[in-house]
Amino acid sequence: MAKERLIYLPLGGAGEIGMNAYVYGYGAPGKERLILVDLGVTFPDMDGSPGVDLIFPDIAWLRENRDRLEAIFITHAHEDHVGAIGHLWGDLGAPVHARAFTANIARRKMDERGHPDRTVRTASAWPETVKAGPFEVGFLPISHSIPESSALVIDTPVGRLLHTGDFKIDPTPIVGEAFDPEAFKAVAKDGVKALICDSTNVFSPQPGRSEASIGSEIEGLIARAPGMVVATTFASNVARVKTLAEAGVRAGRSICLLGRAMRRMIEASVETGVLKDFPSVIGPEDALSLPRENVMLIVTGSQGERRAASAQLANGKYNGITMKEGDMFLFSSKTIPGNERGVIRIMNQYSEMGVDVVDDDGGKYHVSGHANRPDLETMHDLVKPDMLIPMHGEHRHLREHARLGASKNIASMVVVNGMMMDLTGDQPVVAEHIETGRVYLDGTVQIGALDGIVRDRLRMALNGHVMVNVIIDEEGEPLGEPWVEVMGLAETGRSNAPLIDVLEEDLSQYIGRAGAKTLRDDDKLEEGIRRAVRQSSLDEIGKKPQVTVVISRLE
Repeated sequence: MAKERLIYLPLGGAGEIGMNAYVYGYGAPGKERLILVDLGVTFPDMDGSPGVDLIFPDIAWLRENRDRLEAIFITHAHEDHVGAIGHLWGDLGAPVHARAFTANIARRKMDERGHPDRTVRTASAWPETVKAGPFEVGFLPISHSIPESSALVIDTPVGRLLHTGDFKIDPTPIVGEAFDPEAFKAVAKDGVKALICDSTNVFSPQPGRSEASIGSEIEGLIARAPGMVVATTFASNVARVKTLAEAGVRAGRSICLLGRAMRRMIEASVETGVLKDFPSVIGPEDALSLPRENVMLIVTGSQGERRAASAQLANGKYNGITMKEGDMFLFSSKTIPGNERGVIRIMNQYSEMGVDVVDDDGGKYHVSGHANRPDLETMHDLVKPDMLIPMHGEHRHLREHARLGASKNIASMVVVNGMMMDLTGDQPVVAEHIETGRVYLDGTVQIGALDGIVRDRLRMALNGHVMVNVIIDEEGEPLGEPWVEVMGLAETGRSNAPLIDVLEEDLSQYIGRAGAKTLRDDDKLEEGIRRAVRQSSLDEIGKKPQVTVVISRLE
């Protein structure tokens, strides 16, 4: 009989920031009992995935092995860790375990997709544990930029694992539990086989700063502002929303929250008891009736999202409120790589209105939710693991974190999505490679990244589209001239004639030259028409468009 083994398999989140999904298993090879840690999303962009709503990890392997899946554990309520639960749970069917705040968010997501929210079970903090097949899993409180984040203590038949989830070392986080080094020492005192650890800020050389350190800076900024103040941050960063609100109140302003996600997160925080003493807020209609210098709005849209409150205000009006010269807009957030263009667009829109825009280039008004390099070293020193597996980072982050671990004589390895690792021995060993990738939520349906749909959309976006209609009579001869419709292409080209006229003339000549054999064969005729259109377009306007050919035959 094959020897039992302990495996670790990232399906998302290893080699990228977002879309987290990590599988652990124990048992005979191919028969391991499994648990899944996190099931998140990443977000599309117009360059690579135009029109796509969300991007999920490809869980085909896990779906095929769903009968072996014991449970799903969610470390915290950020979208890149819990955002796919409602969309993909139907393929998995296992119970979901999370602490109260995260469970509240997960239940809402399950409910939105028509799944029974009773499948989400509220777990207590460590030292209580949840049994799942050969695993016992405990939620060890850890500080991050959202309430009730947890590292997972995963006990297996061959040793203890510690999966940090996203974390920072913050003794005064405002909302949520402070980082407790003694708790981590206690968990590690009998040995930790492997530390699976956040790598996001491994290149940041200074120790991370506490959430409590920025309140006075923000208060001073607000107090100096002559007009209305608007601030944006991640809606999920409840501690920051509280920091902003309290600073606004101390500066003599009434607080108004704008944006559905912001209100939903605050509601969930209050419902679950993680947020206490939040300043009272006013509605948009009350904000309109007060002097501008007495109002502070806290709004969604820190990443330039087009439909969020900050973008709507930049476009002119939101809930009846407009920005004016002398107002101030504060980005109390970091711009995630890839979102720069959207954020800069909004900044310039505000600047054109005469609004003063303050961002966090100087580091005064935002602190990261992730551990910087010295904090990662602190975690290594507290836990003293036999092995280090970096996760939650692009490849360069994982590689640098593995180097850092190796410099401290910890067996460290870069593990990316699809690498199934055997952690049974003293060193991580590649057991096999699993096919992984991405699945797109496109409207209401899920499509594969390799299905060609987004590729065709990109080609249309880059090169335009031409539709050609041809009618063939009962004798197999063309009836009339072909006609053409174009989208996303210049109206005239090199010959100074309308592009449609040029294409129709060239197609008439092509069809006139085509032999009877081609005219009888739809596939050959379609291919010939497509080539003719692309060549004529290239000659006229320097573009090879996507071409759709409709051949109608009269019977």
